[in-house]
Amino acid sequence: MSTAFRLTATTALAVLATPISAADGDLIVFDYAGFELPEFHSAYVDAHGASPEFTFFGDEEEAFQKMVSGFRPDVSHVCAGSVTKWVASGLLEPWDTSRIPAFADLNADLTGQDVTEGTGNTYFIPLDFGSTGIAYNMDEVPAEDVASLDVFRNPKYAQRITLPDNVDDAYALAYLATGTTDWTTATDAQFEAASAWLREVHSNLRTYWTDPAELAQLLAMGEVLVAWAWNETLPTMTEEGFPIGYQQEAAEGSSLWLCGYVNLAEGQGSEDKAYDFMNAMLDPSSTRPLLEAGYGHSNAAAMAQISAEELASVGLGEVNAPVLAQLPMSKELREKQSATFERIKAGF
Repeated sequence: MSTAFRLTATTALAVLATPISAADGDLIVFDYAGFELPEFHSAYVDAHGASPEFTFFGDEEEAFQKMVSGFRPDVSHVCAGSVTKWVASGLLEPWDTSRIPAFADLNADLTGQDVTEGTGNTYFIPLDFGSTGIAYNMDEVPAEDVASLDVFRNPKYAQRITLPDNVDDAYALAYLATGTTDWTTATDAQFEAASAWLREVHSNLRTYWTDPAELAQLLAMGEVLVAWAWNETLPTMTEEGFPIGYQQEAAEGSSLWLCGYVNLAEGQGSEDKAYDFMNAMLDPSSTRPLLEAGYGHSNAAAMAQISAEELASVGLGEVNAPVLAQLPMSKELREKQSATFERIKAGF
């Protein structure tokens, strides 16, 4: 997921909302809109008779600032790129993985990443992941045009292209397009090359999309023909009968995002229920509901039961091209990327 926002509703729904009704007030979960669905944590509902209390944020910087200002949820969703900043802030306490039975079943490629800044503690439990690739209108865009990420610079599609209003996804694209596949080791020169590429592409854009609903509308109405998009766009638009193509194997590659949950150090709710919630989200009963929403599940044992055809149908099939994983980066690089991206969007 990426670090700004993984929404299944409009941005208007993603602002801080009132808690959902009939909620278990012993646990407050700070989350992206759409992740409150009971089927994602059915084992928790079975155990406690209700879902936790959910409140929502629109992007992770908003969530961070709200918590720094004194809001105290018990558990929060966050994407991997933000974890080092949250750990450094002192907002988090480590998870006790001995209380998470499914931890041993999680995808080692996801749990093996260092998101603890050398502390030796587990602050981040991966939950959902997905891909970011080229979504395009197959009736208007020939397959050869999306064989390279150069499509975003192609004057043929000027003002018919959109990128996410999301610093991590935007820089993932720019790094790939300029030959970098691991941003955790990005040099100043590689950062500058990626930034220059984004500046060039900026003039070719129709807009920056802010949530999947907006992107779907832009594609459906023909305002845009090519988009850097999350994989959930594929099943959503396919279900609507739209001629959607999803290219993950451009010559330069595609991106993988990863999100999960952190345990807040000063939460006032039940610590036992925090673990019950985490275990419910990791339970195999959550795998198919998450997949139907377009999210891969970190429980590798459960995902092994899903056919390759089903995974491909939601844009999570095997990729034979470079992949830039949106892993945690240094706080300094993330802040530099965020500041530069805002300037690029403003035309500088």
